[in-house]
Amino acid sequence: MQRVVLDTCVLYPNYLRDTLLRLAEAELYEPLWSAGILDELTRNIAERIGDLKAKNLVAAMAGAFPESMVTGYEALISVMTNDHKDRHVLAAAIGGHAHAVVTLNLKDFPAASSDPYGIEVLDPDEFLLDMLDLAPAEMVMVLRKQVADYRREPRDLHGLLDRIGTGGASQFAAEFRRRL
Repeated sequence: MQRVVLDTCVLYPNYLRDTLLRLAEAELYEPLWSAGILDELTRNIAERIGDLKAKNLVAAMAGAFPESMVTGYEALISVMTNDHKDRHVLAAAIGGHAHAVVTLNLKDFPAASSDPYGIEVLDPDEFLLDMLDLAPAEMVMVLRKQVADYRREPRDLHGLLDRIGTGGASQFAAEFRRRL
């Protein structure tokens, strides 16, 4: 199973995060993150929903995927050559034996910094489109269940795809819609 580090920026948009985590629950890939990624996520989400709710959300996420926490990578941070603010992300990917990093900040991970470690850097569109090609039936099932589980909007796949698109995966949303 592919091991993928999810950068904070792809965990911040609600519907994109929910989709990514549901795909992991369906065992389509194994999500990875570090304490630094989750701390940054908690801080960023707290600005929107408050400290307690943010801490509870991130704790629930971490609790649902206890094997996702990468540790022991800290010594690698200083030798990373990508953007200094995201060196911890690439170091966690190396330490977690990840195949890829999914991020909205592709410019912060130049190929020269990730290629030597065999780590692919993908935006959410690329990652989700790959998943759609590899497991189309499972993707449809996961997204249909996601919509069915919501008590409020979005109440249909098109509404969910609109929100996923706004969250950073507009090409995926368009392609998924085309295949319906």
